[in-house]
Amino acid sequence: MKILIVTLGTRGDVQPYIALGRALMTSGNDVTICTCAHFEPFVREYGLGYAYVNNDFIDFMHTPEGKILLGNAGSAWETLITLVRMIPKFGNLQERQMADVWEACKDSAPDLILYHMKALGAPDFAEKLGVPCMLAFWLPLFVPTTRFPAMGFPDLPLGPGYRWLTYQFIRRMMIISSKRVRQWRKQHGLPLSSPGLRMQLPDGRPIPALHGFSRHIIPPPEDWDKTATVTGYWFLNQDENWNPPKSLTDFLSRGEPPVYFGFGSIFGRDPKHTTQIILEAVRRTGVRAVLAQGWGGLEPADFVQSESIMFIEAAPHNWLFPQVSAVVHHGGCGTTAAGLLAGKPNIICPFFGDQPFWGRHVERLGIGPSPIPQKRLTVERLCHAIDVVMNDSTMRQNAAALGNRLQKENGTSNAVEFINQWMSNEFGEYHT
Repeated sequence: MKILIVTLGTRGDVQPYIALGRALMTSGNDVTICTCAHFEPFVREYGLGYAYVNNDFIDFMHTPEGKILLGNAGSAWETLITLVRMIPKFGNLQERQMADVWEACKDSAPDLILYHMKALGAPDFAEKLGVPCMLAFWLPLFVPTTRFPAMGFPDLPLGPGYRWLTYQFIRRMMIISSKRVRQWRKQHGLPLSSPGLRMQLPDGRPIPALHGFSRHIIPPPEDWDKTATVTGYWFLNQDENWNPPKSLTDFLSRGEPPVYFGFGSIFGRDPKHTTQIILEAVRRTGVRAVLAQGWGGLEPADFVQSESIMFIEAAPHNWLFPQVSAVVHHGGCGTTAAGLLAGKPNIICPFFGDQPFWGRHVERLGIGPSPIPQKRLTVERLCHAIDVVMNDSTMRQNAAALGNRLQKENGTSNAVEFINQWMSNEFGEYHT
């Protein structure tokens, strides 16, 4: 079976799909990942096919407007308001991305399209090609339930009706902002109303939905249709061909396990100031520390390495996190999952989007303190959080126990099984 996976965004929006793609490839499928050209080497490194999308989104993140978006947006609601103000710029960006993804769909001629929610138009492209599609995502955002509200909405004591309506609101917002999808459908002879925006296949059945998070974090609701599933996280074993620098292994072996600090692809408005806050908090608390620059979330400036602090560009989380005492990060789904898998307490300092959501779940599960929004990050707050994760034995035990449970899950295998079963049942020519 030829499978096209479409995803757009930062590294955190790409890496889980590489893990899923490898599992699908191992089970005998021909897999291509369609994403920004920046990630083509990353995709090909793992033996997967690559299909082109421009780098407009990544380039935008490095503009002054992009930095304002990342620096100002705290909750999902604030993110939405900020995005609305930037619709004219995003509209042109979306149009170019849709054109690239459509060309990739035509060229790859897939039997199945798996897509990230940012891949605007993917269900419509599948409809035009006459092939099935499946949402593959790691947030409870599009499949309605009365058990909890959609990501980004507060869990108010307003009953199941309120919780159900939050998902209808998300769908309504998608339909309202679908001008370019309607234009594309008109150009290609399809009805203007997109069933994909209502999470439906053209025949009215629900679009199947893979949720790449753990049931130990968010149990699957009883009122979900059988076409929606929680698979477990899609972890990528990044250290297969990675040799750690001697300076890092020497640092790790010289003393107590350090605290990890890193904000991945998210850099905010003033990474130098953020770095200064971290360095001062490390000095006051007396912990050892590894600071990962990522794409620029932290900026070492003229800092000189010391016996207790080390800067690195990056390191595979599955290699590094088991060797640290706690993980301080932005709260992206992938980094949060890696910290939990390692059995370490997490301190989450979210910027925007789903990051506050994961921060609240970490606090709810007793495996980390209250999240500290980036706009409220201070030396004092960070010192307090570090003291908590280093000295709260119950929190450390909770984190270790959850890590043990996650290590027994195989999210990619569960996802492959679900995909094969659905394709076999709905499209009889495909078999497991």
